[in-house]
Formats: sequence, structure tokens, C-alpha cells
Amino acid sequence: MALGKSQGKWVKIEQQGSGPGARSSHAITIVGEKAYAFGGEFTPRVPVDNKLYVFDLKQQIWSIIDATGDVPPPRVGVTMAAVGETIFVFGGRDAQHKELNELYSFDTSTNQWSLVQSGPPNRSYHSMTSDDRRLYVFGGCGESGRLNDLWAYDVMDKTWNKFPLPGEDCKPRGGPGLAVAEGRIWVVYGFTGEETDDVHYYDLVEEKWVRVETVGEKPTARSVFPITAIGKYIFVYGGEVDPSDLGHMGAGKFADGVYVLDAETFVWTKWDDKSASGESPGPRGWCAFAAGVRDGKPGLLVYGGNSPTNDRLDDIHFFTPSFD
Repeated sequence: MALGKSQGKWVKIEQQGSGPGARSSHAITIVGEKAYAFGGEFTPRVPVDNKLYVFDLKQQIWSIIDATGDVPPPRVGVTMAAVGETIFVFGGRDAQHKELNELYSFDTSTNQWSLVQSGPPNRSYHSMTSDDRRLYVFGGCGESGRLNDLWAYDVMDKTWNKFPLPGEDCKPRGGPGLAVAEGRIWVVYGFTGEETDDVHYYDLVEEKWVRVETVGEKPTARSVFPITAIGKYIFVYGGEVDPSDLGHMGAGKFADGVYVLDAETFVWTKWDDKSASGESPGPRGWCAFAAGVRDGKPGLLVYGGNSPTNDRLDDIHFFTPSFD
């Protein structure tokens, strides 16, 4: 699989129905042709609600799920990922600003929540991704500082496994990018007290951490950005490149633009506006994002987030790369 000459296209998706509205620090994941959104804030540090929203990507209609079971309390800085038809929600920060560590599952066929079990140490603004069997959790803001630990939850065995800690050059961080590509778990950038531009991976076969010296048109240091892997390519969009002096209460400087990292050659490529044609989301960070399929093609969905004016956003965009 090689990238096509046209590179890709953004599409802004129109929305109808009862959706989540504007928010940031929320999460979204895709199962089939439906996107599920949970958590987030409109006012900084104040969780909006704990409703589970579903967006039909084909009909472009939002609705609120009449869910049963162990419904997670409201939270911000939360993550979601899906394995098969089951959605998992982990961690986040509650209305009392307490970091959390419960793992919840949601069965999309029965609309039932279940409290699976507690997981790794409490955290928020961490990252989570998945493959066909496991959830992977890395980093985030813990109860006593930032973290750089990597964990996996096996949905079949229902067990957590902690991987070895990385070396000192992979500093604890919040808002890192996390992706699975080429049999490796990739940690891309993040906030360590400052925005960083380092890339690391954990090799699942060799069971070791490696820091990668990337080349090419590197994106500037950033955190809290959308990321996804399609084949051997890791796609990055936007993010915070300079934090606000007000911390989480303010808006920092945000980037836009699509970058792609080849996980085999370690070469970054920047796609200019003409290459990534269509209706770009514009500069933003702290948004929800998910890998998915639209019109039969894999891509990246970006929903909401925070703008350079500190306004919460409610739009949905889908980026589809072109492959030969």
C-alpha cells in the first residue's frame, strides 16, 4: 500500500438530531457505520454530562442512546476505543478534579454498560488505542504528576498487563499520540512540561522500547492532537503547539495541517492545503478523533475540540487519504 498522488481529502459532515454539541476533552470511537461520543467539557474543567451519543455516519443523524447498566459518571480527559462491537471507556477526571481508573465496556448490540474492573493507576489526558484483541493505554496526568507507563488490556482474557517502562529519554507526558502500526505501539510527541517532538515505539515481538530518529518534514512539537494509523502510515492532525499561560483554563496556540509518518522508513511528509483538499477542520486541539471507514475507505474522523479563541467546537470532519 502506497500513498496516492492526490494524497487525500477532508469532508465536513453535516449533522442532524440531538448531538453532544460543542465540547472539548471528550472521546469518540467508531463501530461499523456509527460513531459513539462520550464525556468532555464546555466550561473548562467542568464535565458536561455522561450521556452516550451515537452518530449515524451514513444518515448523518445524532441520537442519545437509552443505555442501561453501570453508566460511567461524567468526566473529561477520557479515552474510548473499540474492539469488535464493544466500546471501552477508561480513566478521565471527574467534577471534583479527581483522576479516575475504572474501565467500562459498552455493548453496542444490547446498549448496556458494564464496569469491567479498575485498571492502571488513575489518570486523565492519557491516550488509548486498540487492535483486534487488546486495548493499549499510555501516559497521561496521574494523581501525582505525569506518567509514561504502557499497559494492555486483553479483552478475551480480561487481564491487564504492564509493559516495561521506557528509558529516561521518553519523559512522562500528557496528551501524547498513540498508535499501533507494524507490530509496534507508537508514542508520538506530547506535553512533558513543554511540547515535545520525540517519537518512540514499543516492539511487541522483541519486547523493547526504541527511540526513533525521524526525518523529513517533521511537525512541530505538540500535544492533544488527533492521530491514527492506517497500514504502515501514522497520520497526525493539528494539536496544541504552545500552551496558554492560563493552563487548561485558556487557549494555547493550535496547529492545523496533516502530517504522515512512514513507520518503516521513519520519514515525515507534510501535506499542503492542495494535497489535503476539501474542508479542513482548521487549527484546534483537545478534540475527539477516531479511525473509521466512510464510503468504503479508511480515514480519520475529527469532532469538536478547542479553538484558538478558546471557543468549544461542534463540527465533524473526515479525512480520507488516497492509496495506490
